[in-house]
Amino acid sequence: MQEVNSALSKIQLVGYSQKIELFGAVQVTPLSSGYALGSSNWIIQSHYEKVSYVSGSSLLTTHPQPMDQASLKNSDVLVLTGLTQIPTANPDGMVGEFFSNLALTVRNGGNVLVPCYPSGVIYDLLECLYQYIDSAGLSSIPFYFISPVANSSLEFSQIFAEWLCHNKQTKVYLPEPPFPHAELIQTNKLKHYPSIHGDFSNDFRQPCVVFTGHPSLRFGDVVHFMELWGKSSLNTVIFTEPDFSYLEALAPYQPLAMKCVYCPIDTRLNFIQVSKLLKEVQPLHVVCPEQYTQPPASQAHRMDLMIDCQPPPMSYRRAEVLALPFKRRYEKIEIMPELADSLVPMEIKPGISLATVSAVLHTKDNKHVLQPPPRPAPPTGGKKRKRVSDDIPDCKVLKPLLSGSIPVEQFVQTLEKHGFSDIKVEDTAKGHIVLLQEAETLIQIEEDSTHIICDNDEMLRVRLRDLVLKFLQKF
Repeated sequence: MQEVNSALSKIQLVGYSQKIELFGAVQVTPLSSGYALGSSNWIIQSHYEKVSYVSGSSLLTTHPQPMDQASLKNSDVLVLTGLTQIPTANPDGMVGEFFSNLALTVRNGGNVLVPCYPSGVIYDLLECLYQYIDSAGLSSIPFYFISPVANSSLEFSQIFAEWLCHNKQTKVYLPEPPFPHAELIQTNKLKHYPSIHGDFSNDFRQPCVVFTGHPSLRFGDVVHFMELWGKSSLNTVIFTEPDFSYLEALAPYQPLAMKCVYCPIDTRLNFIQVSKLLKEVQPLHVVCPEQYTQPPASQAHRMDLMIDCQPPPMSYRRAEVLALPFKRRYEKIEIMPELADSLVPMEIKPGISLATVSAVLHTKDNKHVLQPPPRPAPPTGGKKRKRVSDDIPDCKVLKPLLSGSIPVEQFVQTLEKHGFSDIKVEDTAKGHIVLLQEAETLIQIEEDSTHIICDNDEMLRVRLRDLVLKFLQKF
């Protein structure tokens, strides 16, 4: 237990829409996914990129807070997983089938066993049960919920209002219990026990309905009930969890006389809901498991049971490493207020101003800050030798920056006006070469640079340079 608690102590609890910084590199935000209490989709974003991770989500109106779809918009990449495992089954239809089988068995004097998890769909089943018990004439039948965490599961679901849908949240503040299972417990219709030993063995009476774990039928109190009730055909086991094959779960208990009913209730997104969701949130790229890009093997003709979006989704297999189809091109850099004060923007085009910055870039925890350059320290009288690490970067006086382009024809005319003759212009892949044959001088004009090449004649070079500068903006 000490190791379990030590592991759990490392977990940081967060609320929906809370922004968490990870080492300054990315920001992570959980969003309600509408599937279960606290179930989340996640947004992982830098200043200029956004990846959404969608898993185990539901658009149906059940007990959790509804799915937050708006925050998934404008994603560069949406990673999609955790869709329904039984796309052809309708959850409402399955709930109806669950209750008709339960009522039929109990009326015939048999017991019903429901292998389930201690939270999740059971809250919705107990809520439907509350509405169904009296109308179906089952008010005298005991319902037992057996789990080491049965009590805390039922209690916690009542107090964590932030995870609940709106109408259940309002009940918390009335104050009324948000879930009807509180009333079932008060009226003794639903009883909960930590295990089959102790109080349960004194209160136990048949016929009854038992909710207990584990859905795999390999451990938990469900094993005891399978052995106790498996030999009678009056009893029924109803599977509601889609995570396990019920045939494999039952294999060790064969031959089995009790009836088996498979009513998988999976409220997660189906393919129709996914295509609607993708149309609404419009991510640039979708990444999903390979299984979602083709119909299931058992129903190869069902082209509607796969993800269909444009551009087609990128698929992956288990444990495969994917390079997502976007690059980080920009970083956000903050500028210190005193440095910002010293900037002098100049308008170079209407609405566009530029300013040069001399600064020290300070980077820590993936955050970048431009700080004013340090002032050189006044020289001290002593002759102590400086260590290299004490050097402060020199701030040289900056030459003006040049912008604009040189129109070659006008430039040649200007050269002629200033007494240069025998001028020849050649086109190159990157621009032009102006040859002054008499002066044995070459001027290379390219998009982002101009070179004046002359043989040891500094005065000529300076004259030509000044003529070039007339065509460029100084900044």
